[in-house]
Amino acid sequence: MLYSSLIESNQIIYKTEELLEVASNRFKITVQVANRAKRRKYEDIDIVDDPRIKPVIRAILEMADEISQPEIISD
Repeated sequence: MLYSSLIESNQIIYKTEELLEVASNRFKITVQVANRAKRRKYEDIDIVDDPRIKPVIRAILEMADEISQPEIISD
């Protein structure tokens, strides 16, 4: 998925709901999203994809795209 264009808010909400439906523990998936966003924020300091997309939103979209891989969301 290209993140260079601005993401519509309804798409973010849809992806968030999709991610939460698959997760067995909402707290754990929330912590995973936060950790991924924090990690990407500091890893990608030199890489400027699109500064208008916040790290948390990017993490949600990436994790929703990776739902087919069960090790990311498993307990």
